[in-house]
Amino acid sequence: MSLTKRLALLLALVCTPAAMAQTFTFTAIPDEDESQLRTRFEKVAEYLEQELGVKVKYVPVKSYSAAVTAFRNNQVQLAWFGGLSGVQARRLVPGSEAIAQGYEDQFFKSYFIAHASTEIVPGESFPNINGYTFTFGAKNSTSGRLMPQFFIERNLGKNTKDVFKRIGYSGDHSRTIAQVQAGVYQVGAVNYKVWETAVANGKVDLDKVAVIWQSPAYPDYQWTIRGDVNSAFGAEFAAKVESALIGMTDKDLLNSFPRESFVPADNRDYEPIEDVAKAIGLID
Repeated sequence: MSLTKRLALLLALVCTPAAMAQTFTFTAIPDEDESQLRTRFEKVAEYLEQELGVKVKYVPVKSYSAAVTAFRNNQVQLAWFGGLSGVQARRLVPGSEAIAQGYEDQFFKSYFIAHASTEIVPGESFPNINGYTFTFGAKNSTSGRLMPQFFIERNLGKNTKDVFKRIGYSGDHSRTIAQVQAGVYQVGAVNYKVWETAVANGKVDLDKVAVIWQSPAYPDYQWTIRGDVNSAFGAEFAAKVESALIGMTDKDLLNSFPRESFVPADNRDYEPIEDVAKAIGLID
């Protein structure tokens, strides 16, 4: 082969869209222990890299708002958001789409938990939590703040600031469990999946803290992708990402979320979350 042909072949190889594209990056809301998240999502990165044929990197963030900001600024092209953070991100990045959700995310729940000293008896009816100290999770958490606040105000007929003696924001569901168990707060609201996993792993002392109420179902977590990924990574790239996520079958990887599987999602699925956020004043 002549030198000219060799150079032409080399240029063809290095100038393919995949070679020219940047690393495909993604993040996730920090809704529980950081080490657990890193273990989970670095395995997701390995899986996506194999399925998509491009380099994939997980970018951890310190807060829900940082996840939304990274998505808005194109520091990441894909994110594992909660219902509210996904709505916020898609409003900031026109053309972005919710593409997959956990099977369970179609009918997610919040648990209200209480320290044993409250002597609140669990039941189907909404508990009398007036006058206690209460902690939400992160301020932009769907299952740890948005929907619990909605259910409190709907059932008690007044603003949360008029219900509790003191209100806190733990930052994530694992810390909410720890704070209520330790008696730092008497009552709190958590993601039911994080609670059930913590109980299964022996990280909850059920003599000190218990579930006192579970909420009605609502849509929650989802994978959201930017609308401009096809121009950066090639035609139909977004569809390939969606197919890879829905096609995830590794039981260990799914259990780390924990989810039974991932199923298709779209922006319309989260209109109820947007409506509630508007109703209680978290978004305009």
